[in-house]
Amino acid sequence: MKPPPFTYHDPSTVAEALELLSGNDNARLLAGGQSLMPMLAMRFVLPDDVIDINNIAELSGIEVTGGGLRIGAMTRQRDIEFSDVVQQHCPLMREAILQVGHRQTRNRGTLGGSMAHLDPSAELPTVAMATDATIHVASAKGTRDIAMADYPAGYMTPAMELDEMVTGVSFPDWPAGHGYGFVEFARRHGDFAITSAACLMTLDASGAIDRISLTVSGVGPAPVRCRDAEAMLIGQHPSEDALKAAGETCRAIDAMADVHASSDYRQHLATVMSRRAMTAAAARAAGTTGATGATGKGE
Repeated sequence: MKPPPFTYHDPSTVAEALELLSGNDNARLLAGGQSLMPMLAMRFVLPDDVIDINNIAELSGIEVTGGGLRIGAMTRQRDIEFSDVVQQHCPLMREAILQVGHRQTRNRGTLGGSMAHLDPSAELPTVAMATDATIHVASAKGTRDIAMADYPAGYMTPAMELDEMVTGVSFPDWPAGHGYGFVEFARRHGDFAITSAACLMTLDASGAIDRISLTVSGVGPAPVRCRDAEAMLIGQHPSEDALKAAGETCRAIDAMADVHASSDYRQHLATVMSRRAMTAAAARAAGTTGATGATGKGE
């Protein structure tokens, strides 16, 4: 199919892009185009104006801040994949991004595009939820920061105004030597995950869990922090039984159903994927070999 007619804009600065966005009521931003271009071709979206932000250099880059990383919205997923800085400060993101599409999609796909599109199965929003990231947005009226916990407003709907755009995301550091794990279940590698899980973990001197973050995605309209599982495991040693029991709390998530999976099956996958992610994180936190993220069958 052919896209609908629209006016194309090619700004070179953030200020110019924001002016265009505020001055056109039915405009869409073009970042990597991995989502927008197919939606245009299938006429799922019918914008009057398309604002291409690919030539805005100030929106790209990976910066080490005092408490973590700040990654620009137009930073390509492929650059994140091969960044030694990302591997050092947020290895969970490096593991997750290997599950994002294929090399060709990661060459074009951007961090900001994924965050703005907010697909419930997308890997980068899952990492953002797991790390308590902050999303930086801007409009012609000014800038503001949104905590990732407050960022999803609904299915594929971020808590942004129509004249706002994502300019970057800040990911707080976890302590050196922390454990991490990202796993997902998809029909085949590169497909959108039906369900995925991300875990971060630190252990105290006795080997008990003193901090944990557990997030599952693809189950509901946005990534879900599994607070009950986290609370259950604080102070516990990460035994197989303890992790399995914590993972079982994911069955309480109000899971969606579609042509790919029933709600019951998604709840089941959430228990399996969360346990695998926690197992990998615990092994790494303890300094032993843990499983890496992979597409695989449920149990």
